[in-house]
Parts: sequence; structure tokens; C-alpha cells
Amino acid sequence: MSVNGIPNGVLVGRARIDGFEYPRIVTVRDGQLLDITARGMATVRDIAESGRAAEHVKTAPGRVVGDIEAVMANAIAGRPDRPQLLTPVDLQALKASGVTFVVSLLERVIEEQARGDNSRADALRTEILDLIGTDLSQLVPGSDAAMKVKAALIEKGVWSQYLEVGIGPDAEIFTKGQPMSSVGHGAEVGLHPISNWNNPEPEVALLVTSKGDIIGATLGNDVNLRDVEGRSALLLGKAKDNNASASLGPFVRLFDGDFSLETIKQAEIALRVEGTDGFVLEGQSNMAQISRTPESLVAATVGAHHQYPDGLVLYLGTMFAPVKDRDGEGKGFTHKLGDVVSISTPSLGTLTNRVNLSTKCPPWTYGTSHLLRDLAQANLL
Repeated sequence: MSVNGIPNGVLVGRARIDGFEYPRIVTVRDGQLLDITARGMATVRDIAESGRAAEHVKTAPGRVVGDIEAVMANAIAGRPDRPQLLTPVDLQALKASGVTFVVSLLERVIEEQARGDNSRADALRTEILDLIGTDLSQLVPGSDAAMKVKAALIEKGVWSQYLEVGIGPDAEIFTKGQPMSSVGHGAEVGLHPISNWNNPEPEVALLVTSKGDIIGATLGNDVNLRDVEGRSALLLGKAKDNNASASLGPFVRLFDGDFSLETIKQAEIALRVEGTDGFVLEGQSNMAQISRTPESLVAATVGAHHQYPDGLVLYLGTMFAPVKDRDGEGKGFTHKLGDVVSISTPSLGTLTNRVNLSTKCPPWTYGTSHLLRDLAQANLL
């Protein structure tokens, strides 16, 4: 469970703390945020690769930084003289899987058919659902039944590259961003200024080691530009990888006896968007309805075919596709600047971010080379 957006369990994260030029490794105990940065364990990557991540974080000596509720509140207020939570990962690759839920699948087909024009979405949604006439959520991707549906859709002229990765044998796995480029709880999330049709994507993200072991989870917002990706799948990079377009947090919760991948498989992820115009959007994404298992998505990402020496974070996709009209009937949902997006589930807490243009969010200037130089200078490597 979580209290005031702070989950229980073994938590690891990163924070900017006054007096230090580099991010510090933190955890939460007894309502306090503790700095547990130590030589050889000064990155989340090193903790994850240690083979004893949960044990280390649970028992490592630390220094009290402040009351966790005050720190969480400051993440939204953003006072620079107080501890500021950062994204809870560092050197890991940022990967994502797409079209893993049937609702998301159908909306991706609509994006493609609309060619980025959101005014056509309602009519296309009705037309495509009438044509399909099948509950795709019952299909096992790559199965004989799924291949029969594929053949029928091709015959009807509505086959799509999104249906291919939704019910075909191969999952969609893509690079969401570069290591060190994600933002954390309280930060702004960025929309590329060319986009006029976009939405949040509330997701669970898994922390995966270089060996492919899943050792924890966090919440994520895989910010999506529907019009850009809808024009062409070859624009996926432009639609997905922009300044501040990947948020994670507030902490990674590490697997232990009370929290496991089975917990994640039953999680309900709640989304709330509050606009400065008074608009409120709410929805849920039920992980039990995912069409590909988290294990299969990890296996499609890391293995003999592709290695990640520093591990990775894998966004698992979302079933939530916002269609609530915002600016008039049939116009659907799109972000406005200043929207506050909150993603939550009891086992992982609450991740909150405010929407801005990627060109107006703080630029990403602190990368891997900066972190390693700072840690070396501090004799922490």
C-alpha cells in the first residue's frame, strides 16, 4: 500500500541534495528519506547488478535527509534549497514495449488510419470495430487463432503494422530514451512543439539486470505524440524520444518477500489529468489484461540477441487510450500546457508531472560522463 503517494517496501531512488554536485542514492525508512550513497554502491546500476539489491538497500547505513512527505511535496513545489527527487534510475537503458493491450492496439490503428488527424478518430473507431467484430483481448499473440484474425483483417483491408505487433509473433520493443535522460517525480514532462494530438501513457516499468533478471518496478509516463507516430511508424523516435519525454518514479520498489512480479501482474494503474482549464480526465489500466506477459517482453528485449551491460528499464505499455472530448464533441483528448498528470497504484505510489513543451523543459545537460567523473572525484566508484 502507499500513504500520500509513498509506497511501502524496499525503495531505492535518487535525489539532488544540497552540498553535492551529483545525485545521491536514497531510500525510505520510518517516514524518513535516507542518503545511502556508498563507495561501490553509488549508482542504482551498481546496486541492481550486485545480486543483493533489496538486501543492500534495506540494511545499508544512511544519513537522514528529511521527512519523506516534505520531500515529496517539494518535488512538486521545486524549491532548489531542499532535497529534490530525481528519476530513480541512472545508467540503465530506457526501453519500452508498445501495443501490449487491446485498447491501445485499436487506438494505434486509428492513429495510423487517421494519418495524424484527430478529427477523423471517432468515425474510424466505429468503422474499425465494426469490421473487426472480434474480442482481440482473448487472442494469444502469435497463436493460430491470432493468425486467422490477421488473415481476415488483411482480406477486409484494415490490416495494420500495429495489429502485427499486437497479435503477431513479435512484440514491439523500442528505445524510449538514452541512459540518464529520464525525469522524476515532480519534474516537467515534455511535448515536442510540432504535436497537436498527444496524451500521457500510464505504465509500469520494470528494473531489469544485465542478466535479464527482473528485480523491481516503478511507475512511468511514456509520453506519446499521437499525430506524429500516426503519420508514420518511422517517426517513432520523434514521437517518443524528446527532452523530458520519459518520466519514472517516485522510487523503484525492489522485489522482496512481500512484493513480486505477481503483484505487478494484478496492479491497477490509475491516471488523473488536471488541466488549468478545469478539465479532468481519469482512467485505469489493468495489468491483468496485458496480452503479452512481462517475462515475455523482457525476453524479447534482452538475451542472446541483445545485451545491456548496465541493465535496463522496460516500460510495459498501457491499455489506457484517452478518448474523452476536451475541446468539443468528436475532438477527443489532447494535452494542454500546464496539465498535471498523476499516475498511481498502491504498491508503487504516485508519480506526478506537469506538462510543458520539450523546448521549454529544463534541458538535459547532466549525462553519463558527468556522473562518472563526479563519482570518481568523490572516490565513490
